[in-house]
Amino acid sequence: MSIQSGNINKIEYLPLSQIHRPIPPVLDYDKIDTMISQLNGVPTASSTCTLDQARDLNGELPPIDVLAVREKGKTYFFAFGGCHRFKAYESFKDDEKLVKCKILPATKKQLTLYLGGSVETFFQ
Repeated sequence: MSIQSGNINKIEYLPLSQIHRPIPPVLDYDKIDTMISQLNGVPTASSTCTLDQARDLNGELPPIDVLAVREKGKTYFFAFGGCHRFKAYESFKDDEKLVKCKILPATKKQLTLYLGGSVETFFQ
């Protein structure tokens, strides 16, 4: 749970393809393998998650915080955290590739804090 979404209880599932990830991640592939095992229903422990904690997740991963920006009648989704979870979803053998998310409303101006002048490239 993050500070930003700790008070949001509603969980939504978004297609992976609809979520922009504008900042390249630095990844720990052992952690990703553990998350994939979780999605496959065969949890394993990792350096950041005990086997008991993994079993408590019931084959799911914690939700990812996603910013939703409305612009010209369309909603754009952006995520800046959850890099390992995203990679696990990408690698998981599931045709739908639905990502468990907590949606946080945001504005284009707020998004500029993350992306600077390049923010316009996502709204063309």
